[in-house]
Amino acid sequence: MDKNFKCKRIRFAGDVIGDAEFSYDENALANDQLIKDYIVALRANARQWSANTKTRAEVKHANFKPHAQKGTGNARQGCIVAPQYKGGGRVHAPKPKFDQHVKVNRKEKRAAVRSLFVQRGMEEDLFILDEAGIALDAPKTKEMSRFIRTLGKGNKRVLICLPEQREDKLFDNFILSTRNLKNVSVMTISNVNGYDLLVNRAIVLLDSATETFQTMMRGE
Repeated sequence: MDKNFKCKRIRFAGDVIGDAEFSYDENALANDQLIKDYIVALRANARQWSANTKTRAEVKHANFKPHAQKGTGNARQGCIVAPQYKGGGRVHAPKPKFDQHVKVNRKEKRAAVRSLFVQRGMEEDLFILDEAGIALDAPKTKEMSRFIRTLGKGNKRVLICLPEQREDKLFDNFILSTRNLKNVSVMTISNVNGYDLLVNRAIVLLDSATETFQTMMRGE
């Protein structure tokens, strides 16, 4: 069953020029458990699994008995590389792990991303940017910062989605204007994953990326 949602169409100057309507296939959305499993898999696959600590057999330390077995009043100790001593080995310490990749099926990934896009649209966090005024003659961080403020999300993170094909240099200065803004990220729409949609409180789609976006929403 096809349903629709609307999002604001804005200019780089910040004024709203209308609404953009997109349809999506309700049967192609993911349930909450699938979305959770997908996000957990993304975070797990982002780990390096390179943590490495030394056990008592690996530390470089003198291997002698700290005091006599009896007569000192202290507890029995056999070696100063034991974990209770400073410089001793670690107990149950983390070791590098390999082949920890969690596989996510392509259809599940697409369904989860589609559902999160729809959720962003329903929550009015999705904007369509008219490309008429974004051809800057030079990178201008101040102009980009002003545009981000017009979205009304404060200091929250913002994601700008570009079209797949960019043969001309229309977007070059526009993209370079975001370099010094720590809460603004730019990527093509096909590279957006579910974690990007969760951590960014505003999603800005360039007008030329809406065709690809609509195809994604229909599950094609």
